[in-house]
Amino acid sequence: MPRSIRPPVSRDEAAHTLDAVSELLELLWGRGQESAPSGPVPPSQLRALIVIEQGGSMNLRSLGDALASRPSSVSRLCDRMEAVGLIRRVPSSTSRREVEVGLSPLGEQVLSELREHRAREVRAVLEQMSSADVARLTEGLEAFRATALDQLEERSGGSGRAPGRATGTG
Repeated sequence: MPRSIRPPVSRDEAAHTLDAVSELLELLWGRGQESAPSGPVPPSQLRALIVIEQGGSMNLRSLGDALASRPSSVSRLCDRMEAVGLIRRVPSSTSRREVEVGLSPLGEQVLSELREHRAREVRAVLEQMSSADVARLTEGLEAFRATALDQLEERSGGSGRAPGRATGTG
């Protein structure tokens, strides 16, 4: 049965729909995070892990800029993350006064597990959708992602550290 053609959607309607979907994704991801062997990771630590993963080893100032956080907050966050083994601190290769942070093998494993379990929750929803709906959703999300990455890149001054993972089929 052919789908009816919908009238154009306003940007405000689209923003409200995306906001509602984001809330549902947070619930699904939360379920996935709870089921991951590593257990839940606080949102601030998860954001930091993702930024570090995408930017590679970086100094605390760069991490603070990416997180829009004060240096003292970033330092305490890194203290907590290092204490549980999610990151490692090493002397900077460019400055004796700086320390760089990078993901530890455990940090990489935790991100991988979280993504796997969150994807499982989302996949269960996608399995209930038609192939055509999944294709349209994917096309729209890819367009949104590309535009959002461009906007983040512009705001970060072209530093190349805008967040965003490459899409995959897993």
